[in-house]
Amino acid sequence: MRHSELARWLQETDETALRELWRRADAVRAAHVGDAVQLRGLVEPSNHCRRMCAYCGLRAENRDLPRYRMSQDEVLACAQQATQLGCGTIVLQTGEDPGIKPRWMAELIQRIKDETNLAVTLSLGEREDDELALWREAGADRYLLRFESSNRELFERIHPSLPGRRSDRIAILRKLRELGYETGSGVMIGIPGQSYDDLAMDIELLRELDLDMIGVGPYIPHPDTPLGRGESSAPRTDGNQVPNDVVTTRKVVALARLLCPLTNIPATTALGTLDREGGYELGLRCGANVIMPDLTPAPYRQMYEIYPGKTLIFDDPQARCATIKRRIRDMGRTLGTGRGDSPNWLRRNASPPVARSGRKTA
Repeated sequence: MRHSELARWLQETDETALRELWRRADAVRAAHVGDAVQLRGLVEPSNHCRRMCAYCGLRAENRDLPRYRMSQDEVLACAQQATQLGCGTIVLQTGEDPGIKPRWMAELIQRIKDETNLAVTLSLGEREDDELALWREAGADRYLLRFESSNRELFERIHPSLPGRRSDRIAILRKLRELGYETGSGVMIGIPGQSYDDLAMDIELLRELDLDMIGVGPYIPHPDTPLGRGESSAPRTDGNQVPNDVVTTRKVVALARLLCPLTNIPATTALGTLDREGGYELGLRCGANVIMPDLTPAPYRQMYEIYPGKTLIFDDPQARCATIKRRIRDMGRTLGTGRGDSPNWLRRNASPPVARSGRKTA
């Protein structure tokens, strides 16, 4: 698919044409990753963050946000719960927290791998090469780091670099691939100033990076941030501003599936936030094959507010997972079993991964 065609699809408004796009993406999904929907248990061990991202409620300057760090035992209890609820993976997501020491995280990964059959996905922000290598050696399977926008000006508007250190997420993604991680990235949809050409280039970069996981979601600024307060917000006025809505998010999911047929793509929490009644289903019907229920304990979950409304869609984890499973079955889809490794990653690796205990993983 050429750049011009991607940009045209992103601006398409005809409902008949869009139904055909959803159908095509869903057919590619069925042919290449199957009907199983993989469940990943999401746990957020820390909401500390050293970054000053202009839209995110976890930004370092947000003094009104109570901060926390979970203990290893608390995280391990969530991992055990993930196993009981039928998840094949635990996703550990935090702010970019320098208080999470590399050895502490390595020990946590080792405990999870020794005591469960779960795959471990990390989403801990921009970290040093030696830290990434340590965690891979400890048993981490996957790493997710969204590049958010291939337009450097847009990226720096929402993700200012640390003093004296320029962010280079593409270089980190390539290092992750070199270390043997299943590597995931993604983009933000509807950033003020983002054009359809920008977003088309983002989708092309997703394909170029040959990713194993792709996570895309709408731009939702937290009100206690500069962009949430309307500061430094410069939406385009030429008719080319990408909207941060459900339909555009679905378009990006569908186009990512068409260009990256072997990749795991979640129906994200942000999509579920914009459409509480059917957001997950809308994602699953246009190419997604993963859902990540949040298993973070309630006292902490309420403090991991990246954007407003995120915590309102969550209830008791057991009831939540039961509802998700019912909704998946009602769509005629099946529940995934085992780790749910990316077919794209398996294509590059002849033998299945081995857990730290030496047992083969499912």
